[in-house]
Amino acid sequence: KAPPGRASSPFLLSDLAYCGYCGKALVGTSAKGGQFFYYVCGTLDKKGSGSCQAKYLNAGKFESLVIDQINTRIFSKDHLINLVRMVNEEVDSTMNSSRGELNLITDTIEDVNHRLEHLYDAIETGKLDLDDIVVRIRELRSRQDLLQTRRLEIESQMSDKKVGLADLESITECVDDLHELLTEGSPAERRTFIRGFVKEVKVTGNEVVLSYTMPILPDNMTMDEDGVLHTVQYGGRYWT
Repeated sequence: KAPPGRASSPFLLSDLAYCGYCGKALVGTSAKGGQFFYYVCGTLDKKGSGSCQAKYLNAGKFESLVIDQINTRIFSKDHLINLVRMVNEEVDSTMNSSRGELNLITDTIEDVNHRLEHLYDAIETGKLDLDDIVVRIRELRSRQDLLQTRRLEIESQMSDKKVGLADLESITECVDDLHELLTEGSPAERRTFIRGFVKEVKVTGNEVVLSYTMPILPDNMTMDEDGVLHTVQYGGRYWT
């Protein structure tokens, strides 16, 4: 939960954008009575000219640049198709492990059942007295119940885990929805959505590096970095 002031901030990348020179967060600021909005390095904002090499960035153009790269590099059809494939491969690996455990549990349950049958037969034929083996029967039945419970859990997990590869039409609709949210959603919606996967936007001179993580990627594919298009100086104190 963000403080009210931060939640209502007009700056989309607050607390996500950082200066590549000194590591301080880029601070949103305005000029000419609120007519223009910029991002500036926290060091430069506090200590003044010469304290950091960073330049002022036009907020609107900078945010549009980042959103364009998110749409192009992250939420593209090919990227999402590959993402679903990777998820399915990871799920298949987990499913194979679950199948192995399930087979082992099934074999163990059969063994326990056989043991119980032998004990019951021994009681019926009078070879053993019930009082002599009641503890053993209770142990086996308790183990049987635990194994049955675990088997049901695994079967339920296996039925819930499989993610089918969406068809091209569904992925196209998904991409269109994501693009629409990023470009036309309310500031609060866009900010919340971006914070769900963007970890950092680092600005070093004309280079901007976007670091992000996709929540459902396999463990060995958790982080990517993509360079964002260079900013272009139009002159003066402020850069766009």
